[in-house]
Amino acid sequence: MKKSLIALLSVWVAGSLNAQVLDGNKFGDNWSIGVNGGIVSPLTHSAFLKNARAVVGLDIDKQLSPIYGLTLESNWTVNTVSPMAWQYSHTAFDAFDVMLLNRVNLNRLFAGYKGKPSVFEVELMGGFGWLRLNNFYENGEGANHLASKAGVNFNFNMGEKKAWTIAIKPALFWDMSMWDAGRTHSHPNFNANYANWEITAGIAYHFKNSNGKHYMSKVRVYDAVEVASLNATINTLRQEVATKDDQLRRAGEALHKEEHKSADLARALDECRKREPKVITDHKKTLESVVTFRQGKVTIDASQQPNVERIATYLKNHKKAKVIILGYASPEGSAEVNARIAQQRAEAVRNMLVNKYRIEERRITAKGQGVGYMFEEPDWNRVSICTIVEN
Repeated sequence: MKKSLIALLSVWVAGSLNAQVLDGNKFGDNWSIGVNGGIVSPLTHSAFLKNARAVVGLDIDKQLSPIYGLTLESNWTVNTVSPMAWQYSHTAFDAFDVMLLNRVNLNRLFAGYKGKPSVFEVELMGGFGWLRLNNFYENGEGANHLASKAGVNFNFNMGEKKAWTIAIKPALFWDMSMWDAGRTHSHPNFNANYANWEITAGIAYHFKNSNGKHYMSKVRVYDAVEVASLNATINTLRQEVATKDDQLRRAGEALHKEEHKSADLARALDECRKREPKVITDHKKTLESVVTFRQGKVTIDASQQPNVERIATYLKNHKKAKVIILGYASPEGSAEVNARIAQQRAEAVRNMLVNKYRIEERRITAKGQGVGYMFEEPDWNRVSICTIVEN
């Protein structure tokens, strides 16, 4: 007995040391409740199945550490007619017991606890308690006895959250109250003739712990130097984040200003594109139309074709009129490139008048003028200006 107590104490100390690095190990954590059912049959001098009786029970469990736990168990043996007439019971249950059992998880004891229950685990179980035998004597009185139990729990931890456990629990159960010949005194004794096989299966539900899980989870333990280093790193990162936030704020303000400027330019450009042909009355009738080009482009956008068509219509209706097309470029790029682009833009308008609208080429003059300075915004100078000259 002394050696057994020392062994249990060693298991408790090992479990307590392990619990120092666990989360969800408060007093209110790691409680579970379960129900059991199975059979009980005499260990000796009886056929196992012929003398088996049904047993039902209830468990309340507390896991004190990953390795060690306690169970408060109560089992009730369903009434049958005993072969010994003087043990016959007139109640619904022949006997019931209340046991305080110690549990030692062998998987975690030898392989360590990984921070989560394994799917299959084995526990050693044993303890003492109170046994009540109903109508034990011929005079109809019941009897209170000391009882002991030892066995193995084969646990199957179910589900992703491990909230449920299904267990198969074979065990030996002893009635330890040995009476003398006169049945006046009893003394504790492990006697096979007063022992039973007990084979049950049960299901238990594990309540949620303070860590939000249904089991103890591992936490990492930091020393003071490591914590100080981590705090310093966190402070540095916070400063960097504050700096980046300030840079991002200023960049956002600059982008907002540029968006307003871009919107103003877009509105001005749209107004320019929608501008009606300008008629200048002098001793000669003059009509102007502006064809706008995109940056670096010498092709006419579909949105600009109405401005070319307007010139073509006028030339068809006025057979003696001629047109002078002057091409311009914005100041980006070299002078040579700008001169070439300006010439190509003038020729693009001329080619459309000739090829699409069948205007005689002799009535058209196309010249490149290089960089234009007619407008305040440089982007607006990417144009070809068509001027009608009527003799």
